[in-house]
Amino acid sequence: MDNLDWNQLKAFLETAETGSLSAAARKLGLTQPTLSRQVAAIEQRMGVTLFERVGKAMALTPTGLDLLEHARAMGAAAQALRLAASGRSQSVGGVVSVSATYGAAAYFVAPLVRKLREKEPTIAIEVIASDAISDLLRREADIAVRHVKPDQPDLIARFVREATANFYASEDWVRVHGHPRHAEEAAHLPFVGADRSGHFLAFLHQQGLPLSEANFSCYADHSMAQWSLVRHGMGIGAMVDEIARDTPGIVRVLDEVPPVRFPIWLVTHRELRTSRPIRVVFEALAQGLAAGDRARGNASD
Repeated sequence: MDNLDWNQLKAFLETAETGSLSAAARKLGLTQPTLSRQVAAIEQRMGVTLFERVGKAMALTPTGLDLLEHARAMGAAAQALRLAASGRSQSVGGVVSVSATYGAAAYFVAPLVRKLREKEPTIAIEVIASDAISDLLRREADIAVRHVKPDQPDLIARFVREATANFYASEDWVRVHGHPRHAEEAAHLPFVGADRSGHFLAFLHQQGLPLSEANFSCYADHSMAQWSLVRHGMGIGAMVDEIARDTPGIVRVLDEVPPVRFPIWLVTHRELRTSRPIRVVFEALAQGLAAGDRARGNASD
């Protein structure tokens, strides 16, 4: 095989990262036909198929996945070479994107951004708030705060700590409905639902609550919208204890129901080892999230 053309390799890399020929072309400043020719050329040069069309998206074949890691390493090396040549290899800033659920983004990540910015003024943080899991392999984010450990070998995951959640209602709601403490008391009480698919109801059943869809007074698929409905007296809802403690007018209910325990993982791609900004942000988040309430308290000093 002849030496690879760097433009063709960039075309492959951007198409793999974005999952779309049109998006990759826009990012590289090319027309889509030009980008398509470059992708086809590298496939022909290597004698393999790197992508398969899935609807309008471009999905990597197993061979394409194998090449992707090498292409990223070459891209990182080229970037490091450019930075070294300009004397900026260890002082480079840039934008690092961090994905987290709406609650974690607002209450855990946001307070840490200011402290990080004070220490590293050349690094800007993009906070991507979503209750969906970002695909780090497609670079939807550089770093993600997750509650499950990823199983992809290309990702690096660090267990930060365990957190807990319990059930809460507004003070006004408690004045009207009383203060339920036991699971069986929940049977005829209104709850704020998280979805209509049955997943949240199944979660409540796992906590020993004898509920049905009839218990839900309303639904919200956005965790912070759900919490707002709880605060406005629409029913009982589940929330991370650290967030609930920072929310005025909220009372813990169903006190005898055991707390929900879940892990907090910090995840990034293996590029962590070659990108100083990502490495710096990853370590700062790991330390801040591990400190929990203390980090948030210090951030507000």
